Amino acid sequence: MTTKAPGTVTELHPPAPRTFVPRESMTALIYEPEPVRLGRSLHERLALPGAMAAAVAFSLLIGPVLGVIPLGWVPFVAFIWMLATYAVLVGLTEDRPTVKDRFWSVMLTSAGAAVSALLVLVIGYVLVKGWKVLTTIGLTNLDFFTTDMGLTSPLSPLTEGGILHAIVGTIEQIGIALIITVPLGITTALFLNEIGGRYARLVRTIVEAMTALPSVVAGLFIYGSVILLFTRQFNGFAASLAITVLMLPIMIRSADVVLRLVPGNLREAGLALGAGQWSVVRRVVLPTVKSGLTTAIILATAHGIGETAPVLLTAGVTNNLNLNPFDGPQISLPLAALEFVKSPQPDMKTRGFATAAFLLVLVLVLFVVARFLGGQKAGEVTPRQRRQRANKSLRDLTRIEANHALVAERITELRSVRPTRPGEH
Repeated sequence: MTTKAPGTVTELHPPAPRTFVPRESMTALIYEPEPVRLGRSLHERLALPGAMAAAVAFSLLIGPVLGVIPLGWVPFVAFIWMLATYAVLVGLTEDRPTVKDRFWSVMLTSAGAAVSALLVLVIGYVLVKGWKVLTTIGLTNLDFFTTDMGLTSPLSPLTEGGILHAIVGTIEQIGIALIITVPLGITTALFLNEIGGRYARLVRTIVEAMTALPSVVAGLFIYGSVILLFTRQFNGFAASLAITVLMLPIMIRSADVVLRLVPGNLREAGLALGAGQWSVVRRVVLPTVKSGLTTAIILATAHGIGETAPVLLTAGVTNNLNLNPFDGPQISLPLAALEFVKSPQPDMKTRGFATAAFLLVLVLVLFVVARFLGGQKAGEVTPRQRRQRANKSLRDLTRIEANHALVAERITELRSVRPTRPGEH
């Protein structure tokens, strides 16, 4: 500090600036902030279509016109040129991170479009090949689903023979596999999440290794351990065991992921109320992930219903209907489609593609059901579930009131029999 005059003191450093509120009379700022732009600019909207048009023109020029590249390479060259052109156009007005973001957005979108296009191509090809059989199916003609191929020769017309034996075989084999897979899969997932311990990592490693197990290896395992040692013949039960080996890791991993999503607070709340560990699992954990477990079951079913190699090695091939899965060969839908397509007769090939189309529709229905059930989040209830819970609450209220009335009546009877002592309530 320095003394400026007698009785006055001046600080060495000037006071720090303070926050002030601009007045209405003050002039506007010299540099106004740039307003926020909503939507995309014209350059952003035209960059991708322009790059696509330039890529198509360039690939057609060096392909069919000049003959520099074969015709089969035209789509690949067009895609590469489109990516390069789009990156250059975006780089004219945007910075480097934006260019990378737009580039990978186009790559991911293109990958999704390619997968969808391949799926549509496969389904369309199967439907077109089996269209002759599918057009004969109607409300008055269901022979394709109600008869087998026992009395049908390869030269028989399409109006004769059907896939009833394959439908029955698939239902029985998948049903037995589900009876084995669902309890084992859920209990194993509960062990991994609720029990844990030093064996949990080993079990999880084995499950992940089984996920990549080839289907033919599962069929050979059941063939060597069940058919050669015990049954001594092909049968549907052995095929169910082979399908179980393939469905079980899918079921365990899906259920394991779902159980990990349960908040730990729910378990702690149940334990704090005095419930045991397995009571908490049964009353809190499993009801919370019920929709997720249902999705896991349907996904495992969709994975096992399309297996061919293990069924061929364990159940054999037959054209006759076999209702007993424990005795004799029994065919399934994917195996029947394979056997039909292998035939040199055009009508048999058409039956094979029609069978494959029916199998595709069946798997599609399973995935739609899985999507519908899995879309419901934990804690959310549908209007139907809300009505069911309301009805259950009303039933509980009636039962509680009846018990209360019975207890009150019993107390009244006891008081009428024994007189009340002074001071007794």
